[in-house]
Amino acid sequence: MAEVHVVDEHRAAPRRRLLKSGKISFGGGAAIDCTVRNLSETGAALEVTSPVGIPERFTLVIEADHIHVPCRVVWRKETRIGVHFESRHAPSRAARGRTRRIS
Repeated sequence: MAEVHVVDEHRAAPRRRLLKSGKISFGGGAAIDCTVRNLSETGAALEVTSPVGIPERFTLVIEADHIHVPCRVVWRKETRIGVHFESRHAPSRAARGRTRRIS
């Protein structure tokens, strides 16, 4: 019989899956398009064409929800990066419909 390994999830907050357009904003107006693949109160997974050139810290912009949140990269893979929000406030559904800058 094959042995099954269960991966224990150690996230600070549960993430919800989504597929939303975003921008990685940094350095005086520079921006890189991304897709937000999952999101929680503490971080997100972003899909990018290439993680090359993306700084360790940037602002994630999700225009559809009027969210601007400072982030720190915690992991990088071939076309995805994981970020931790550097803020005491988290993006939430309450942000829909009004501009919200999180700092």
